[in-house]
Amino acid sequence: MRLVLATANRDKVAEIAVILGDGIELSPRPDSVPDVVEDADTLEGNARLKAVAIVEATGEPAVADDTGLEVDALDGAPGVHSARFAGDGATYADNVAKMLEDLAGHPDPSERTARFRTVALVRFPDGREVMAEGVVEGTMATEARGDAGFGYDPLFLPTEGDGRTFAEMTPDEKHAVSHRGRAFRALRDALTSP
Repeated sequence: MRLVLATANRDKVAEIAVILGDGIELSPRPDSVPDVVEDADTLEGNARLKAVAIVEATGEPAVADDTGLEVDALDGAPGVHSARFAGDGATYADNVAKMLEDLAGHPDPSERTARFRTVALVRFPDGREVMAEGVVEGTMATEARGDAGFGYDPLFLPTEGDGRTFAEMTPDEKHAVSHRGRAFRALRDALTSP
């Protein structure tokens, strides 16, 4: 099976390729396809917007995803706005800094509970869709730790982990418990099951 990736984010492309593994060939998003405006109010809606845009541009099946970090002390924010939490054009470091600032009044780990949620979606040219979701529970650290990963990885301590942030784990350790790992493994299973 061959799928065109909707994301041009190199970090996400690398993770998706490793998680999906053999049996599913991934093609990069064509340079001629611009970024899709992600203005849906759900992760599923944003994933669908991106996948539909790629199918319409290429005529081929496309795979897209959207991920949100939901922090309980922030009433579920940043959610669908995770990539733009510190504003349009925000860097990973900007978003991490804003998260630490917003959580400064919540030093107790019990007040810093959060989850990462990923929706992965394949759209076919005939309109069919296959979708999967992955969720991982955790807490937000009080300082950034680790150099691996991207996004909020230096702050996120998965409940199923050993006290390290995602950014302190090897890629294989992270993929084993991560939201994206769970979503794309479920998607792969749904696509390849008879």
